[in-house]
This record gives sequence, structure tokens and C-alpha cells, in this order.
Amino acid sequence: MSTMTSVAPSPLLHPRWSVLRPHAIQSAFYRSAHRFNVVPAGRRSGKTEIAKRRLVRRAVKGTDFDNPRFFYAAPTYGQVKRIAWKDLKRLVPKDAMRGTPSESDLVIPLWHGGEIALVGMDKAERIEGAPWDGGVIDEYANMKPQAWGENVRPALSDRNGWCDLIGVPEGRNHYYDTDQRAQAELAEKGDASEWGRFHWTSADILPAAEIEAARRDLDELTFQQEYEASFVNFEGRAYYAFTDANKAPKLRDRYQPGQPLILCLDFNVAPGVACIAQELPLPNGEPGQPGQTETAVIGEVWIDNNSNTPAICRRLLTDWGTHQGRVELYGDATGGARGTAQVQGSDWDIARAMLRDGDPSTGLAGFGARLLVCVPSANPKERARVNAVNSRACAADGTRRLLVDPAAAPHVVRDLEGVRTLKGGSGEIDKKIDPKLTHISDALGYYVAYRFPVNSQSATSFRPRY
Repeated sequence: MSTMTSVAPSPLLHPRWSVLRPHAIQSAFYRSAHRFNVVPAGRRSGKTEIAKRRLVRRAVKGTDFDNPRFFYAAPTYGQVKRIAWKDLKRLVPKDAMRGTPSESDLVIPLWHGGEIALVGMDKAERIEGAPWDGGVIDEYANMKPQAWGENVRPALSDRNGWCDLIGVPEGRNHYYDTDQRAQAELAEKGDASEWGRFHWTSADILPAAEIEAARRDLDELTFQQEYEASFVNFEGRAYYAFTDANKAPKLRDRYQPGQPLILCLDFNVAPGVACIAQELPLPNGEPGQPGQTETAVIGEVWIDNNSNTPAICRRLLTDWGTHQGRVELYGDATGGARGTAQVQGSDWDIARAMLRDGDPSTGLAGFGARLLVCVPSANPKERARVNAVNSRACAADGTRRLLVDPAAAPHVVRDLEGVRTLKGGSGEIDKKIDPKLTHISDALGYYVAYRFPVNSQSATSFRPRY
């Protein structure tokens, strides 16, 4: 150990340190002397900005240890680079750096011999090894539950390091447990508590018009979680926003042959399923913004047993082969582990070929150049997908933009009413209650999460393939 003798550069002199709007709770968090701080705060409300500034301020100042080390962590390497790398390089003054930041290692060397390093917690062992003086864990709710206790906390012990755990809640998982612990210790010990806790909502920071827009787009529970930073209990029905008001008899009669037809797949064999929908203009007299549509589920494919991708495609071509407009195909990015991929190529290869070119064995014509296959680079997280469906089914302001024809798609209705979440979980779907459930609502969910994601952070990046 050695004591610092030179004067640390001041990060406040750097132009990136613009003056923020005054906010009492944010200011209290910025000045917090608690060793660990839990910060559940609303989406786009400044928690990440304050955490970055706290990290840079303390890292530039240094500690009494030689070569002090600080980290900024997020659930994945790509995520932490996207969230923090460019911004931290701008926040750290040039005269506080010792050399040039490493673009390959994502490390900023500091004037006193220490560093700020970015860490992806998809491999939590990355944070082990040399001790840390402090750091930030962003999107803590999406991190592996054991990462804090098994990997991060021990790495802070040697130097009595500090840590801020920030992010939007994600149901009642390990983040909820940590938040409850922090509140309990604060109530018992007050300022002497090792744990601090700071909470504010998006409405404290964002314009009122943006908050009202979010209310129109999100269901009530998702709005509470994302913008009010509430630890919502999602236990019970997964698609709680879907009610009788979302059932629209004779919706199939509104089918438009010249408009895009949406085919949604979830590769499975028992049952084999597909969901058919269109984005239809709002009926006359229904409130909405110009250009808004409602997702109308106007059909389904359901093959109870021993199905496969060719069988599903033949049924789709039989029922919808005369469609005149564009046909868009969405579904499970994994392609189906129990499908026909082992013999004939991936399920996506089979679906693309059959729906485009048809099936010569039965004389069914395909959609040809009208087919657009939208394959995600990875599936959205399950909770994000469910939230997107609920938000489309009923927004916080009562608007419903997901309708299902119960006669044309009875299994879609059964799924949306019957799928349950795990008891004691944080909103995860229970796949064991009924093996027939979840598949066709999953298929619909892949499309809805693509077109109408809850927010940019929970949505997966997609790319179309032709």
C-alpha cells in the first residue's frame, strides 16, 4: 500500500461534464458514502449517467492502494461496450489518462497507474483474479443471479471495494431480493448501513408527453416496471392483459388479400403450429395516431401430433396460397431442435424453400418473390417477448391493439388465456403445466416483439433474410 502524494486531475473540468437538471435523489446517489448502492430507477431517467460520473470521479481520484482498479460491468461483453465504452472515454479527462485507451481490451489507463476496465458478465469469472477498488454493475436484473455473491463481491473484499448495482427491475428476481436487503439494512442502521438505496421514476426526468406516449404503448404492469421502476409481481397468467375484450368475432372477414400477410412459426412437433395475422387499419371511430394499426390474428395452423416443418408449410400454402400481397415470415430464431433440421437442413431453410417455391409433390404453388423471411439474429428474452404481447393486448391507457378471431384461431385464444408463469419466479413461463400450451403464443410473440418491442434495450436486433 502507498499513499497518493500528487494532485488528481479534476474530471469536472472536462466539457463532457455538462450540468444536469437538479434532482434531489440523483444528487444524493452521486454523493452516497454507502459502500454498496442499489439503484432501481425508471427507463431513460439518468441512473447510468450518474453511475458513470461517480465511477470516473472516484477512479480519477484513486485510492490508497497502488494501481487502483475499477470496473464497469453489464450482462454481456457487447452490452457493456455499447453502454459505456465511448462515454467513459469522453468522461475521463485526457490529462487523467496514462497513454491511450485499449480498444481491444476495453481498458482506460489512469494517471496514477490504475485503470477503468469494462467487463461482460456473460462469463462472470472475468471479474475474478486481481482485486478491485470499486465499480458499477449495470442492468443488474438481467445478470446471472449468482454473479454478485460468487464472483463480484469476493473480488471487492481485499480492498474493501465499493459497487453500485443499477438498472430497471425485471420482475421479482435477485434484484428484488438485493433491493429488499438494502432497504432493511437502511431501516435498521441508517447512515451507518453498508447498503444504500436510491429510487426515482422516469416521470421525474422525461417530458410528460413521453410518459403519456409510454402509457399508450405499454401494458400497466410493464409500464410500472419500466418507467416507475417497480418490482412488479408477474406471477399468475403470463398474458394477463388479454381478456374477452381482445376477442373479435368475424375478425377474419376483415382480411385484406392485397395487404401484407404475417405468418408466425414456432418449430415444434407435438403440436405443430403457426399463427396468421395482419396489421389492419383502425376501424372508423377508434382513437389512434395517424398510420396506427391493430394486430389482427385471423387464422392458425394446429397439427396435434407428429408434425414437422413441411407439414406446417403445406397447410399454410393450402389455406393462404392465393394471397396476393407480400407475405412476411417470423418465428423462433433457433430453428427448432426437434424439427426436421437433422435431415433436410435447418427448419428455416425448409420453410423458406417451400413457402417460396411451393411443394411439387402436392402441386401447391409458393408465394415466390412476395415472401420476406425475417429471421432474428437471436430471440428476444422471454420476459421482453411476453411484455410486448401484453402491451399490444392492452396499454396502460386502456388501448387494445391485439385482437384475435376466436373461431379462426381458437388455440391462440386458449394459449393467451392459459399460459402461466412459474410460481415464485420473476415472470418466467411455466412450460410444464400443459405441454400443448405456449407454442402458438410463442410464435405470435416473436412477431410482436419484432414489430412492437417494449423498449430498445429489451428488444433483440433483427435482420431480414430473403
